[in-house]
Amino acid sequence: MNYLFATARKVTVFAVGAVAGLFFLSGCGQVITLIPTSTPVPEPAATFSPPSSPTPVPTATPAPFTPPPTATMTATPEPTIYLVAPGDTLGRIAEQYGVTVAALQEENNILDPRTLQQGQQLVIPYRVSVDGGAAGARPTPTPIPFAHQKIHFSFTPLGGLWVLGEVENTSALTLEQVQIGVKLLDADQNAIAEEQGFVLLNLVDPGGVAPFAILFEKAPKEFASYQIFPLGGVPAYEGGYYRDLVVEDLTFEGELYSSYNVTGSVRNTGQDESIEVQVILTAYDSLDRIIAARTVAPEHNVIAANGVTSFAAILVPLGGPVERIHAVAQGRRYPTGN
Repeated sequence: MNYLFATARKVTVFAVGAVAGLFFLSGCGQVITLIPTSTPVPEPAATFSPPSSPTPVPTATPAPFTPPPTATMTATPEPTIYLVAPGDTLGRIAEQYGVTVAALQEENNILDPRTLQQGQQLVIPYRVSVDGGAAGARPTPTPIPFAHQKIHFSFTPLGGLWVLGEVENTSALTLEQVQIGVKLLDADQNAIAEEQGFVLLNLVDPGGVAPFAILFEKAPKEFASYQIFPLGGVPAYEGGYYRDLVVEDLTFEGELYSSYNVTGSVRNTGQDESIEVQVILTAYDSLDRIIAARTVAPEHNVIAANGVTSFAAILVPLGGPVERIHAVAQGRRYPTGN
């Protein structure tokens, strides 16, 4: 029985299996003010949705070599997300968070408070006093280079909590070193647990997405709401990355909530050798939430020009059944002078 995100009295989600080979990346950073760099190139990928075949993916052009950019870090405040519980009213929620009903309606585009629905997600605005004056002035927003979506929570048998999802690059630049943080909040909006990690892709193109999987090893049994916020991300130094890798022949077999056997191949469609080749697999359920994500090493992690190699992996979803699996390959260029 799942209670995701917020205000549920108890959140109990049983994980079946474990996500093998997930990258749990940590570090700290902040949202940045981006500095223009090279023109991004769409990342080749393959998508499998049974029973149809994978959609052909166009070949990308190798990215031009560009010097590393200089980034300026800038903090960006993030809103709190509240999950409406049975019996909630806008008045009670507004009183709980110290904001006005009008501010709550405006922030969430609610015309009629009577339309409030159980399970509805509300963005809690910055505090505005009852007389209309600013109790806490809204900070001048800094452009956020990416947004989060398709979030899924799953408790582990050992008392941990997985938070899976993906970020979308909302900027006009290709990003690397994309890092996010997750806070679990109590009813008074106090943080009771916090973790952070990197996405599983080296590069995230404009409009592109990248999965993440963050583990709270010791998680609270209950939390009222949560925040997911960007911590870092810089304009990509694309010269060292290899973009001409395409996933082909992607297939998977499995039943409902069990593990899935995933196979496929990676083809180098470019004219240079690619090294450190990896495949990132992401599984989605029928609600389009991410329920599994992992990095896979193919049979050969060095692929010659016009070469191909295969990969096979076991993917264990934290929920299910799996509706579709997305795969993308990434690699690096052989260092100049070697």
